Amino acid sequence: MPDPDGSTTGETVFADEWFPVKQGDKPMANSDDGEYLARLHPGLPPLLLELEKMGTYDEIPIVSRDTGRLLSVLVHAMQANRILEIGTAYGYSTLWMALAMPQAGRIWTIDPNRERTAIAMDFLTRAGKGDAVQVINQPALEVLPSFPQHNVDIVFIDALKHEYKQYLDMCIPLMKRSGLVIVDNLLWSGRSSAEAAPGDSVDTKAIREFNKYFLSHPQLDATIVPVGDGTGIGSRIE
Repeated sequence: MPDPDGSTTGETVFADEWFPVKQGDKPMANSDDGEYLARLHPGLPPLLLELEKMGTYDEIPIVSRDTGRLLSVLVHAMQANRILEIGTAYGYSTLWMALAMPQAGRIWTIDPNRERTAIAMDFLTRAGKGDAVQVINQPALEVLPSFPQHNVDIVFIDALKHEYKQYLDMCIPLMKRSGLVIVDNLLWSGRSSAEAAPGDSVDTKAIREFNKYFLSHPQLDATIVPVGDGTGIGSRIE
């Protein structure tokens, strides 16, 4: 969610950002494909659209619309009842997941910013999901070591980039076998794939190192897909 320069404001991209990197002889999806898919998908439910517009107007970074759709599909596919989110902001990704989870589902979302999470809870309440979501207004690194919930179906990470590795290490033991960890911003607006430079930010360096760590983690079957700003998906295998 924070911008590549480490700030917490920036431009929100409504449609998917596609990176025309070639894999073998076959190019990945290009901008025309992205525009086609944006037209093809149905419109958003009114509350999601309202929240998306508010996040853009207030310059609060939120996941891309395509990342939201991916979260919705994965929650539906997993029938995820127990979801842990690190990084709430205005609750855009929270709302996508809450609308997709079963009636008995529960989300625990961690973010120390009470002003932003109050907006998140307002939208969740209006969606009829307020009772299904618990906001924890503390830094994630203070919460996770003693987090009481286990056998989590899905963990979604979208918070301080230089803390990603620590989040992952603390979250894997909380996940059930076959549970998913989903991570946002792993392409980092093209900075991850750019040649390393002396002026690279701490977050840029951290994301590059995290990507290597994530893809080679012995407890995960993991991949990074060019959805939104790069989405990591890992299933716990041991």
